[in-house]
Amino acid sequence: MKEFFSNLLLLIVLSFAISAYTGCGSSANLERGSKTESNAATAADTGKKPSVYPKLASAIAQSDIKNLDGTTFKIADKKGKVLLLNMWATWCGPCRSEMPALVKMQEQYRDQGLEVIGLNADSEELDAINKFAASMNLNYPLVWPDTALQKEFLKISQFDGIPQSFLVDRDGNLTGVFTGANPKDVQKMAEIVGKLVRGEDLGPEPAKAEAVPAASSAASLRSDAGGKDFEDK
Repeated sequence: MKEFFSNLLLLIVLSFAISAYTGCGSSANLERGSKTESNAATAADTGKKPSVYPKLASAIAQSDIKNLDGTTFKIADKKGKVLLLNMWATWCGPCRSEMPALVKMQEQYRDQGLEVIGLNADSEELDAINKFAASMNLNYPLVWPDTALQKEFLKISQFDGIPQSFLVDRDGNLTGVFTGANPKDVQKMAEIVGKLVRGEDLGPEPAKAEAVPAASSAASLRSDAGGKDFEDK
């Protein structure tokens, strides 16, 4: 009888052990299956493929940019919007010539998530910038990027003049670089901005305007009245 109870006890212990092992295994399998199905569903919902465009460098995306009211923001804060970052100065004639096109783009695509941001390349005084904005009927914000940030942009464009613009998609990827204010290039920029806002295919590489000969790039830095060269501030 004693042997019978010993065997019965052993059988009960083995039964619990087998049951516990099976339960853990089932739970683990269900958990793995749940995660796999969830990931697949997420990919199906977004329908996104990995971007072929380069991410903005952290030195650009995370740099503090100063608004005219003294507050600051980062480009990374604007994720979810299409950004057109335009470097300009009040004394730059070509900058003025392309600004109506920027105003038109901002007006046309504002409700679809476009934000044009004017990066003042000369750290000009607040009054001068406000008067300039009013005279040009600008409908987008003007801000002050520091010298380090400007240098990072110049590394990308390989262009030492203004205006120059950088198009960034909703995920923070660089999708276009435009230098100078040639009317054909400004028109090309407007077309590409429209495509990006609408979610159309832009091609395998970031868009870029025609390269400006080195001999003429410095000229685009001066105002029609003989402004000053682009320099560190």
